[in-house]
Order: sequence, then structure tokens, then C-alpha cells
Amino acid sequence: MYKVFVKEVAIIVTSDKSTFKDHNTFNIKKVNFKELVQQIENKEIDNVVLYSKNESKLLKRLHKLLPLVIAGGGLVLNQDNDFLFIHRNGKWDLPKGKAEEGETIEQTSIREVEEETGVRDLQITNYLGHTYHTFSRKGKLKLKLTHWFIMETDFHKKLKPQKNEGIDKAVWLNKEMAILALKDSYANIRELFPDDMLVDDAR
Repeated sequence: MYKVFVKEVAIIVTSDKSTFKDHNTFNIKKVNFKELVQQIENKEIDNVVLYSKNESKLLKRLHKLLPLVIAGGGLVLNQDNDFLFIHRNGKWDLPKGKAEEGETIEQTSIREVEEETGVRDLQITNYLGHTYHTFSRKGKLKLKLTHWFIMETDFHKKLKPQKNEGIDKAVWLNKEMAILALKDSYANIRELFPDDMLVDDAR
């Protein structure tokens, strides 16, 4: 099973639709995906399942729905266990970006985190997972697959947000501040944090 986020709505992509009987189900081979995304953005439909009974072809069919952009990013912690966040286009986010030719996805993720925040001395400690979301670029709808890594650093100098990418802040947030930031973030970003991170125990 996979999730494709259209803003705050998660499209479920699965070969087992039995657990989603209350959802609107579409055949992944026949669906007009651009039209479906438009309906979701217009709040005309939610609780959506894309279904294919052939599980082995599910990922291939998902990647054919739209032009696919591969990206990498990081959930970065410092020595105080603070999280590295960026603020872009009015939302809190995690640093990430498009892979360049010849890079491994690990190299992409480290480069993008460094470029967007100014942080250095990053060490990847684990693979966190991946997310899918739709976005529009120059009027064309695309599908972004982002691979995420947990990273650590002892970097303590001033962070430098990449302003030419629309980033106005790059900051370290402790757990309580991160909880608040996630409320003004994106659904696919909240997916990356453990459930207990989303419980506001700061009161």
C-alpha cells in the first residue's frame, strides 16, 4: 500500500481494497488522475482509493500516472535532539530537493539539506522512508517521490535559509516547538514523525 498526498488528502494506492469499503474506489489503469486531483483540490471528493488487483504491478502503475520527480530530504537532529525545520511559502517543512544526474539518493539528500539550511557535517544514521505528493510546476501536474533519511550533526553555527528557493527561515526546534510547527505543515511531513510526536504534551 502507498499513499499519495494531494494537499491534506491521502489517496490510498492498494491491491487490497477490502479494508477501505467506505472510500471512493477507482481502477488505477483507467482513472483520469489529473481530473481526480482537481476534484480533490476542489474538495468535491475525498477518501479515495486507487486499486489494482495485481500487486506486483502496483508501483509501476503508480509511477505512470504523472511525470515522476525523484527527490531526497532529511529529518535532522542536532546534539540537543532539536529538529531542523525550514519555513517556505507560509508553511513549516523539512529540507528536501530534486535529485541531480549521477547522484545517489543519499548524496541528493545531504546536498539539499545543506543548500536549503546552511547546515554542515551531516551524518546519515538511518533510512526513514518515502512519501509521495502531487505538485504543479509551470502549469504541469507532477508526482514527487521523496526519500527521507534521519541525519545527525554537531553543527552549531548560524543557519542560512536558501532565500532564492522561497525559504525565509531555517531553525532548530525542540520537541514542543516542533509539535506546534507540524500543525502548520503538510500531511506528508507529519507522516514522518512518530505518533507520540504529534501529541501536544507541552501544556
